[in-house]
Amino acid sequence: MKFMVCPQCGIANFYVKNSIGERLNVKVTREFVIIPVDKSKSLEGFNLNELFCLGCSWHGKINDLKKFL
Repeated sequence: MKFMVCPQCGIANFYVKNSIGERLNVKVTREFVIIPVDKSKSLEGFNLNELFCLGCSWHGKINDLKKFL
């Protein structure tokens, strides 16, 4: 499966936060579907409107991600 990557550093690993600041590591498919890295975790309660890159300081919206060529 191919994933979207950070527009700044080019890695495919991100995290999302919930209202109390907990983080959940995620990836984003080419179809812009956010999936947890740990399949046993749920996205429920997490803000999916803002992604944070695990490799650099970038954070932003899902539509800002790039396709790895």
